[in-house]
Amino acid sequence: MQLNQVKALITGGVSGLGLAVARKVVANGGQAVLLDINDEAGAAAEAELGGAVSYIRTDVTSEQGVSDAIDMAVHHMGLINVAVNCAGIIGAGRVLGREAPMALDFFAKTIQINLIGSFNIIKAAGAAMESNTPGTDGERGVIISTASVAAYEGQIGQAAYSASKGGIVGMTLPIAREYARIGVRVNTVAPGIFLTPMAEGMPEHVQEALSASVPFPSRLGKPEEFAELVAHIMQNEYINGETIRLDGAVRLAPK
Repeated sequence: MQLNQVKALITGGVSGLGLAVARKVVANGGQAVLLDINDEAGAAAEAELGGAVSYIRTDVTSEQGVSDAIDMAVHHMGLINVAVNCAGIIGAGRVLGREAPMALDFFAKTIQINLIGSFNIIKAAGAAMESNTPGTDGERGVIISTASVAAYEGQIGQAAYSASKGGIVGMTLPIAREYARIGVRVNTVAPGIFLTPMAEGMPEHVQEALSASVPFPSRLGKPEEFAELVAHIMQNEYINGETIRLDGAVRLAPK
């Protein structure tokens, strides 16, 4: 798929990795609808990127909310042929905390937003893409989710987060195999330590320590580098059913 043909639905699209993807799409002549729950940042993204994007306040865990947002996106752009899952929360906390064991609601919320929210978009976007006119090789769409290197070597305190991201990795191949029937590719990117708004808010010495843990290049990843990989996946029609690490060869220590 050529980037100037992209009609993208991007969750978590008003900041960080999602906004970087939106910028990449728009810079190459595509369009995007940004789903998020930050109205102020949504308005700023619309002001920055102009008429090529629109923001829709959407809770990715709401089945009806996502269905309605996709209907609005299709009405706005004519169709959607790309969906990118970037919405998520950190969900950090020890299973056996100092005060008490982790509350089950805390664990469930992390799974609900990161994993079930991603699945909610995948199923609704796939249903919308099924009616698209097929292009090269019969392709009707591309879906890309965001996991994490924590899916593979989660640290102490990342049990909920790692479980949610590991679930995304685990469902990528079976859904890709199922969606082959409708000509929709399904892939996942597992980023390492990236300079997102959360990392930017950390003290400088913490950022330096995180950078030093990355073998090469010894720095935090740039959201633009994540967007470059996402764009390549959109364009390379033979990438399917894959989870690709983007991490500078980092392997997370136990803590």
